[in-house]
Formats: sequence, C-alpha cells, structure tokens
Amino acid sequence: MDKDMHVQSKQTVANQALLIIGIVFVAFNLRPAITSVGPVIGLIRADLEFSNGVAGLITTLPLLAFAALSFLAPKIGQRLGNELAILLGLILLTIGIVLRSLGFPFMLFAGTAIAGIGIAICNVLLPGIVKQRFPTKVGLMTGLYTASLGGFAAIASGISIPLAVNMGFGWKNALLVWAGLAITAFVIWLPQVRMYRRAQNLQTDGELSPPLPSLLQSKLAWYVTFFIGLQSFLFYCVIAWLPEILMKQGLNDTASGWMLSLLQLFGLPFSFVTPILATKVKNQRGIVIGIALTYITAFIGLVLDGTASLTILWILLIGIAQGAGFSLALTFFVLRTVSSDQASALSGMAQSLGYLLAAIGPIFIGMLFDQTGSSTAPLYTFVSIAVAMLIAGLGAGAGLITHLKK
Repeated sequence: MDKDMHVQSKQTVANQALLIIGIVFVAFNLRPAITSVGPVIGLIRADLEFSNGVAGLITTLPLLAFAALSFLAPKIGQRLGNELAILLGLILLTIGIVLRSLGFPFMLFAGTAIAGIGIAICNVLLPGIVKQRFPTKVGLMTGLYTASLGGFAAIASGISIPLAVNMGFGWKNALLVWAGLAITAFVIWLPQVRMYRRAQNLQTDGELSPPLPSLLQSKLAWYVTFFIGLQSFLFYCVIAWLPEILMKQGLNDTASGWMLSLLQLFGLPFSFVTPILATKVKNQRGIVIGIALTYITAFIGLVLDGTASLTILWILLIGIAQGAGFSLALTFFVLRTVSSDQASALSGMAQSLGYLLAAIGPIFIGMLFDQTGSSTAPLYTFVSIAVAMLIAGLGAGAGLITHLKK
C-alpha cells in the first residue's frame, strides 16, 4: 500500500512538472509571432510598398483575431477540453507563421490573422488551466507564464533585425523561424491531451460543463475589460512603433530593435513578481497607480528629453510598467472569479472586447506618423491612454469578486 502510494505520488509530481513545462512552452509562443514584426516593419513596408497605416495593420490583425475568437475560446475549451483546444491553437499558430512568411501581401495578412486566432485560443484558456490545476499557487504560476511569455517576446524583438539583415535571412525567414518554437511546444503539450482523455474516460458522467455565465452586466467585468484593453493598446503600439519612434530621435534600426528587446527583458522580473504581490494584498489599486505613473513618466520623458543617455532610462521605465501591467491584467481574471470556468469566461470577455479596443492602436499611431511625421503626437497619445488605464484599473483593482448572472 505504502509503495503504491509512493509510486502514485511520484507520478503526480512528474505529471505536474510536465504540465508546468508545457505551460511555459505554450507561453513562449504567445508573443514572438507579433513582437518579431515591429523591428522589421520598415523592411516589410519597403519590400511590399505599404504606407505606415497599412503596415500597422500587420500588428493589428492579431488583435482583431483575439477580439473575434476570445469570446468563442471558452466554448471551444468546453467542447474539446482546454488541453486539446490549446493544442489546436498551437497548430493554427504554426500554419499562420508559415503562410505569412511566403511573402505575398495576401498571405502576409491571412497568415498573421490565422496565427492570431491560434494565440487567442491559448491566451484565453491558460488562466483557466492555472486556476483549475494550481488553485493555491495562482500568483506564482501566473507570474511564471507571463515572465516566460515576456522573455521570448523580448528575444523575438532583439533578433529580428540581426536575422533579417546581419545574417541575410530577409524579413520572411526572420519571421519563419518562430514556427520551430511552435512545433516544439506542440510536442511538449501533447501529453496533456492524452492525460485529459484518460481523465475523461474515468468519469461516469459525460455531460458538458454548464453554459458559461454572462458577464456583460457586471461593472467589475467591464473595469477588467477596459484595463486589459487600454494596457494592450499601449503594449501593441509600443511593440509596433517604438523602434520607429526611436529612429525618429536618431537611433539606427539595429539599436532601436535592441531597445525594444531591452524594454521587454527588463520587464520580466516585474511580470513575475506582480501577480505574486497582487495575490497577497487586499486590493490592487496601489499597484495600478504605480504602473500608470511609471508609464506617464516614461512617455513624457521621451517627449521632453530623448537624448541617448536618458532614452535608456525611459525605455526601462516602460519595460517595468509593461511587464507589471500585462501580468496584473491576467491575474485579474483569476482574482475576480471563483472557478476555472468563470476565469475562462471573464478572460474571454475581457480579451475579446479589450483587444478590439487595442486593435485601434497600431493603425491609429501609424496614421499619426503619416500625418505629422513626428514622434511627439504618438507619445502624447500614449500618455492619454495611460491616464484612462489608471481609471479603469482603480475599478478593476478594488478587491471585489465578479457577480455573474446566468
């Protein structure tokens, strides 16, 4: 008996370790397909003869895919199981990366949209898996996967120009390399599908989970939605256009790409620590205020003094705010709900409507560049968005639980 229990305990530990590794590798894939584009967007624009506004659409398409699929992702998770649905997301991501790397304008946009659909499914369902499988370690696990996500987002930003220019890959192959990471995650995640199927076979009741509740009448759910939407507006505008802003201020394309990478790398410790801190405090309003003020200081700093020495400081401050803001937004899905289904439902609503709001950003900033030819207007726009994010965050961080209506 004791021997059997010991073997079972070791197997449980091994399964949990495999799940953690799987979550980390899925997280590795949730941003490189997007962040790798910003540094090479000038090469794409020149090669395909796009305007800045059309080029901004390349970064916006994944957000539109997030908006379209995030409401459906919880239903897909209920129908297929979260584990199989995430595997499907990785397949779509791989297909999208390959298609857009063919270099034809239509394939570029179609592949980007398909990759965005795959990312959207994984984005929405991972918080539910964390709440279900690690209910006592929500902060730690959220921090782990957001830090993993941010780490590869930074790497993708940093190596895009070296791959495309210095190593002669061109922008197409520089974007294609990330298909290899998606395939690796597929292989590592596959055991989770098998274990889920075994668990399903052991259940005597084969009924589906009850329908997901509506969140549209919850004020708190709307605060969370606007917080992630405005935070994502800033995130994707920075990813898409910060290299161009820095080049306007005198940096070359390689240095601008590495600045974007540095920004994301510096945010990693804050993306890891913030969810842990958020689960320890009564409410998260103080964290929200700190994030917003850090953003505002950095953007105004870039307007008033964009010299090389201070630019690094402003970039590091944006990295802090971005790392903390994104991980806090994901933590809200878990802190403001009482079950994994509710966490997935809130995640679906907030990411769907929030990313629809965020999708406006890269196109709008691209048009500002076309109209003004200056980085000042985009930076003041970022300040305004940070103020609005602060207001939404004060509501989302109030320490309440979302009251769901069936």
